[in-house]
Amino acid sequence: MVRAPGTQQALRKGWQNADVSTEHDRVDVRGTVSFVAIAYAPAWLLTLPLWLTGDGLSWTWAPVVLVLMMFMPAVAAIVVTKWISPRPKLLRSLGITNPGGIRKWWPYVLIAWLGPLLAAVLALLVGDLLGVYQADWTGFSGLTEQSGPTVVGAAPQTSPGTLALIQIAQIFVLGWLQAVPALGEELGWRGYLTQALLPLGQPGAFLTTGVLWGLWHAPVLILGYNYPTVPIVVAFIMMVCFCTLVGTLLAWLRLASGSVWPSVIAHGFLNAAAGLATVFSAAGHPVDNASVGLLGWTGWIVLALLILVLVMIGKLPVRIPVEKVGISRGVNRRNRR
Repeated sequence: MVRAPGTQQALRKGWQNADVSTEHDRVDVRGTVSFVAIAYAPAWLLTLPLWLTGDGLSWTWAPVVLVLMMFMPAVAAIVVTKWISPRPKLLRSLGITNPGGIRKWWPYVLIAWLGPLLAAVLALLVGDLLGVYQADWTGFSGLTEQSGPTVVGAAPQTSPGTLALIQIAQIFVLGWLQAVPALGEELGWRGYLTQALLPLGQPGAFLTTGVLWGLWHAPVLILGYNYPTVPIVVAFIMMVCFCTLVGTLLAWLRLASGSVWPSVIAHGFLNAAAGLATVFSAAGHPVDNASVGLLGWTGWIVLALLILVLVMIGKLPVRIPVEKVGISRGVNRRNRR
């Protein structure tokens, strides 16, 4: 294999993941193509009942289908790293384990836990300032309107403030539950694919992963998932934009921590925080995901600013340490003196 001259080679390796791809200067085409095929095909086949029944996303078993769909990228990652392009340490290569263990990545858990909630609130503030989101920050009239006479876990005469508090508290519980299916996606998109594409450079890896992740949602997007108010082509474009932006932040967590777990937790809380737009909405103004929240274009402003902040403070691109390898793989050369 032809390698770049000294300095160029060192710089290139400096941006790669030391645990996965330091021995490669090129993308493993067989592995990445196989991953995409396995991640896409079973996931898309799982959505067939949504079409065949004619009920679409309103089908009784649709939530189960969506959860199973989320695990297909993990299946693809495991199949590729175990049999198609075998890696010597499967768990390490996917970020399930890492050098230093939990002591290295636990500080990123706080960001993964609170970051999505704060980002979601900032997105609503931006939408309110730009006039595309009608908020009722203290009256919670939109939540009361959506909730009707009763809410699960609340008395019929519960005040709007208490309703809002219940909904926000549920996010902190549901986020951990949502992390379970989020693990299925993150093991694939961040655990395997982003790592496998690092020879393209981090921007190239983030962009390619975001596009593939966004288009992977195609069957449910056509059925109105996430963007039911816009034309199908626009929904595709919007999903790709969202996945690229939020995927960059999730990839930062993955690379900076050396573990897939912070991105899994962040993904879970991103999903759980989706209902915040309704909590703070004004009555008579339905929430449109195309313009409101992190899924909407006003939310992209927040995501882009967060990426810019990481770049400005020197956290992106991530400087990933390269393991020094001795005479044999995994053995460090030591001075006998």
